[in-house]
Amino acid sequence: MSELTHFNESGQAHMVDVAAKVESHRLAVAQGSIVMQPETFAKIVAGQAQKGDVLAVARIAAIQGAKRTSDLIPLCHPLALTRINIEFELEKLHSRVILIAQVETVGRTGVEMEALTAVSVGLLTIYDMCKAIDRGMRIERVALLEKKGGKSGHWLAS
Repeated sequence: MSELTHFNESGQAHMVDVAAKVESHRLAVAQGSIVMQPETFAKIVAGQAQKGDVLAVARIAAIQGAKRTSDLIPLCHPLALTRINIEFELEKLHSRVILIAQVETVGRTGVEMEALTAVSVGLLTIYDMCKAIDRGMRIERVALLEKKGGKSGHWLAS
């Protein structure tokens, strides 16, 4: 395992210096899911949730989450993102909504945290919009699936 880069020689937290890194196209894909009661799932799919179109609001929230990652995660660099794509997969059998976020930039550091934040914020938004009818929803399996770019190259979850 590599050395933890967010600590300096004295063991103090610091923002990593990326000035000497070469700019490259960076991409990260993350996903997670939220499991709910079948009735809650049906309302989301039908667009009948009391607060409105849950997936449309969650998509915008996920995009905003990716854009604001450096405001939420203390040592993240603010990045100029070039693309954010949010997709949903609806699994009726398990009453589950899966959110997949793909985030891209051209820069000196990766966008893994932005993709993971997009997933987390999008899923939390679904929870917030539906909690009045289903407080037992579970957010599960938020994980990085893929990353491309930079010195470490391409990584794919196994």
